[in-house]
Amino acid sequence: MKAALVLPFALLLAACQEEPQAALTPEALARDWRLVALNGAAAPARATLDLREPGKAAGQAPCNRWFATRSGDLPAFTLSQIGATRMACPDLAAESAYLAALAAVTGAALDGEALVLTGPEGGTLRFVPGAP
Repeated sequence: MKAALVLPFALLLAACQEEPQAALTPEALARDWRLVALNGAAAPARATLDLREPGKAAGQAPCNRWFATRSGDLPAFTLSQIGATRMACPDLAAESAYLAALAAVTGAALDGEALVLTGPEGGTLRFVPGAP
Protein backbone atom coordinates (compact mmCIF):
# COMPACT_ATOMS: atom_id res chain seq x y z
CA MET A 1 0.00 0.00 0.00
CA LYS A 2 2.83 2.40 0.85
CA ALA A 3 4.48 1.71 -2.51
CA ALA A 4 1.25 2.74 -4.23
CA LEU A 5 1.45 6.13 -2.47
CA VAL A 6 5.19 6.62 -2.96
CA LEU A 7 5.21 6.02 -6.73
CA PRO A 8 2.81 8.88 -7.66
CA PHE A 9 4.71 11.22 -5.32
CA ALA A 10 8.04 10.24 -6.89
CA LEU A 11 6.64 10.81 -10.39
CA LEU A 12 5.30 14.22 -9.37
CA LEU A 13 8.64 15.18 -7.87
CA ALA A 14 10.49 14.08 -11.02
CA ALA A 15 8.16 16.18 -13.18
CA CYS A 16 9.04 19.26 -11.14
CA GLN A 17 12.79 18.90 -11.69
CA GLU A 18 14.35 21.50 -13.98
CA GLU A 19 15.76 20.38 -17.30
CA PRO A 20 19.54 20.30 -17.30
CA GLN A 21 21.13 23.40 -18.80
CA ALA A 22 23.05 23.01 -22.03
CA ALA A 23 26.76 23.46 -21.56
CA LEU A 24 28.03 26.88 -22.58
CA THR A 25 30.63 25.85 -25.13
CA PRO A 26 31.77 27.32 -28.43
CA GLU A 27 30.10 24.33 -30.13
CA ALA A 28 26.76 25.08 -28.45
CA LEU A 29 26.89 28.67 -29.72
CA ALA A 30 28.02 27.78 -33.27
CA ARG A 31 24.74 28.38 -35.07
CA ASP A 32 22.41 31.04 -36.39
CA TRP A 33 20.43 32.98 -33.79
CA ARG A 34 17.40 35.28 -34.10
CA LEU A 35 16.94 38.28 -31.79
CA VAL A 36 13.68 38.11 -29.83
CA ALA A 37 14.29 40.71 -27.09
CA LEU A 38 16.51 43.73 -26.55
CA ASN A 39 16.86 45.06 -22.99
CA GLY A 40 13.74 43.22 -21.85
CA ALA A 41 11.46 44.47 -24.66
CA ALA A 42 10.41 42.61 -27.78
CA ALA A 43 12.92 42.98 -30.60
CA PRO A 44 12.06 46.20 -32.45
CA ALA A 45 12.94 44.73 -35.86
CA ARG A 46 14.39 41.63 -37.50
CA ALA A 47 18.01 40.96 -36.49
CA THR A 48 20.25 37.90 -36.49
CA LEU A 49 23.54 36.65 -35.10
CA ASP A 50 25.68 34.00 -36.82
CA LEU A 51 28.34 32.40 -34.57
CA ARG A 52 29.28 29.47 -36.79
CA GLU A 53 32.77 30.75 -37.68
CA PRO A 54 35.25 30.63 -34.75
CA GLY A 55 36.45 34.06 -33.66
CA LYS A 56 33.90 35.86 -35.80
CA ALA A 57 30.30 37.02 -35.60
CA ALA A 58 28.02 38.29 -38.34
CA GLY A 59 24.38 38.71 -39.08
CA GLN A 60 21.57 40.84 -40.37
CA ALA A 61 20.73 44.04 -38.51
CA PRO A 62 17.35 45.66 -39.21
CA CYS A 63 18.79 47.35 -42.33
CA ASN A 64 22.27 46.06 -43.09
CA ARG A 65 24.54 43.04 -42.87
CA TRP A 66 27.06 43.35 -40.04
CA PHE A 67 30.27 41.58 -39.01
CA ALA A 68 32.63 41.57 -36.01
CA THR A 69 35.52 39.88 -34.28
CA ARG A 70 34.48 37.67 -31.35
CA SER A 71 36.67 36.96 -28.33
CA GLY A 72 36.58 35.86 -24.70
CA ASP A 73 36.71 32.59 -22.82
CA LEU A 74 33.09 31.68 -22.11
CA PRO A 75 31.16 32.94 -20.28
CA ALA A 76 33.15 36.07 -21.20
CA PHE A 77 32.04 37.15 -24.66
CA THR A 78 32.93 40.35 -26.51
CA LEU A 79 32.46 41.67 -30.01
CA SER A 80 34.90 44.20 -31.44
CA GLN A 81 35.67 45.81 -34.77
CA ILE A 82 31.96 45.83 -35.60
CA GLY A 83 31.24 46.97 -39.13
CA ALA A 84 28.19 47.04 -41.35
CA THR A 85 27.08 47.82 -44.85
CA ARG A 86 25.55 51.29 -45.25
CA MET A 87 22.11 51.02 -46.79
CA ALA A 88 19.39 53.38 -45.60
CA CYS A 89 16.03 52.09 -44.43
CA PRO A 90 13.22 53.11 -42.05
CA ASP A 91 14.65 50.98 -39.21
CA LEU A 92 17.99 52.79 -38.81
CA ALA A 93 17.18 53.73 -35.18
CA ALA A 94 16.52 50.06 -34.34
CA GLU A 95 19.71 49.10 -36.15
CA SER A 96 21.78 51.63 -34.18
CA ALA A 97 20.32 50.32 -30.90
CA TYR A 98 21.07 46.70 -31.88
CA LEU A 99 24.66 47.38 -32.94
CA ALA A 100 25.31 49.50 -29.84
CA ALA A 101 23.97 46.71 -27.62
CA LEU A 102 26.22 44.17 -29.39
CA ALA A 103 29.24 46.44 -28.88
CA ALA A 104 28.53 46.58 -25.12
CA VAL A 105 28.28 42.79 -24.61
CA THR A 106 30.67 41.26 -22.07
CA GLY A 107 29.07 37.89 -21.29
CA ALA A 108 27.04 35.02 -22.68
CA ALA A 109 24.73 32.46 -21.09
CA LEU A 110 22.34 29.78 -22.26
CA ASP A 111 18.84 29.91 -20.82
CA GLY A 112 17.24 26.70 -22.01
CA GLU A 113 17.41 26.97 -25.81
CA ALA A 114 17.96 30.75 -25.71
CA LEU A 115 21.26 32.61 -25.90
CA VAL A 116 21.42 35.64 -23.61
CA LEU A 117 24.17 38.20 -24.16
CA THR A 118 24.70 40.72 -21.37
CA GLY A 119 26.60 43.94 -20.84
CA PRO A 120 28.03 45.64 -17.76
CA GLU A 121 25.18 48.16 -17.53
CA GLY A 122 22.51 45.45 -17.39
CA GLY A 123 21.71 45.47 -21.10
CA THR A 124 20.57 42.15 -22.55
CA LEU A 125 20.03 40.64 -25.95
CA ARG A 126 17.99 37.44 -26.07
CA PHE A 127 18.24 35.15 -29.09
CA VAL A 128 16.56 31.90 -30.07
CA PRO A 129 17.97 29.34 -32.52
CA GLY A 130 17.41 29.88 -36.21
CA ALA A 131 17.22 32.81 -38.56
CA PRO A 132 13.81 34.23 -39.51
